[in-house]
Amino acid sequence: MTTRDWWRVYKRVCVMFFLAVVTLTVVQRGSIGTGAPFQIERQARMEASSEGGEDRALQQKKGLYPVTNTFWKNSKTKQAEPAAAATGTTEEPSVIHEGAGSQTWDVSIANCSANLNFINQDWFRGLEANFKQFLLYRHCRFFPMLINHPEKCLGETYLLMVIKSIASQHDRREVIRKTWGKEQVVDGKNVKKVFLLGTASNEAEKANHQRLLEYEDYIYGDILQWDFQDSFFNLTLKETHFLKWFSTYCADVRYIFKGDDDVFVSVENIFEYLEASAHVKNLFVGDVLFKAKPIRKKENKYYIPQALYKKTYYPPYAGGGGFLMDAPLARRLYWASDSLELYPIDDVFLGMCLEVLQVTPIKHNAFKTFGLVKNKKSKLNQEPCFFKSMIVVHKLLPPDLIHMWNLVNSNLICSQKVEIL
Repeated sequence: MTTRDWWRVYKRVCVMFFLAVVTLTVVQRGSIGTGAPFQIERQARMEASSEGGEDRALQQKKGLYPVTNTFWKNSKTKQAEPAAAATGTTEEPSVIHEGAGSQTWDVSIANCSANLNFINQDWFRGLEANFKQFLLYRHCRFFPMLINHPEKCLGETYLLMVIKSIASQHDRREVIRKTWGKEQVVDGKNVKKVFLLGTASNEAEKANHQRLLEYEDYIYGDILQWDFQDSFFNLTLKETHFLKWFSTYCADVRYIFKGDDDVFVSVENIFEYLEASAHVKNLFVGDVLFKAKPIRKKENKYYIPQALYKKTYYPPYAGGGGFLMDAPLARRLYWASDSLELYPIDDVFLGMCLEVLQVTPIKHNAFKTFGLVKNKKSKLNQEPCFFKSMIVVHKLLPPDLIHMWNLVNSNLICSQKVEIL
């Protein structure tokens, strides 16, 4: 073999060696590239496993749980406090005891799966659809905030007025702002107010209502809104969410008035009552019902099936049209509410919480949550001198409320003020 032949063989061997090195490098890089995602996912699963299991981790990665329903939540969630890094769930809320707890709203996840543990039981099958829905999602206790105003509780506040409302009832909120709901200073004591709302239950109108509500809040800055649908059964959610919000933000509030958006309220009479009751601890006063029985007639709005409540009587509770309580009790009520399963009637649920705390609510005749007299046609229901002596009168639509407010606050001369305060 000549020198030229040896040179050709040497070049071929070098080329083959070079190609082998290149091929091996490509294969190794490919293995690394395909292996990394599996390592990352395996690590993510291991981390999620320590917080609730692999299945839940995969569900959260997809952004949903296996069974969801818009009865309890919206498909889109808007966070009012993006700076908060909390990842609290709706299923396992933290308990805030008096004098402790988070300083921001710490729930940022709105997804919640149905509890299917009892769907095959006979008592569940016999329930009406709305009660089935309630029970399937009763464990979904806390939801993200869409509109928040923690600054409402900055500084000392003597009286915080808290009004339940829904997005479509703008006219009621507007009249309240112009009448008894004005934020003011009375004898050096601050009076502030907030409205409590969920989201519109009508899917077709939801987007428009939300835009209008956000603009309304831009003007007035007095709306608290959470990411659950406003419905009759969800009024209890409104109760628990307010108690949590109050326990989180309101360290310097002394008293709370809580009521509906169709009531007449005398702030002057509230002050008079509170000054006379300054020595009372665990103050909770309103139009209290004692030994009220669950309604078993299905056509009634407040119907409760036997499977949901078996006792003969409810604990004492105040009609939701309006009641007063002191701040320390409100914080304890939040703790108590976390120890009970939710109940579809919010007034009764609060009575259950009071029972847990061994607090008996006070019945007072200045709280009229069923009108001044039971006969709705009675002229006494339109008598301004009676309204002048009351703290709360329920069931007034906006035209009636502003008319009565103007009469009571005019140069009204009554023969005598009814001695009920």
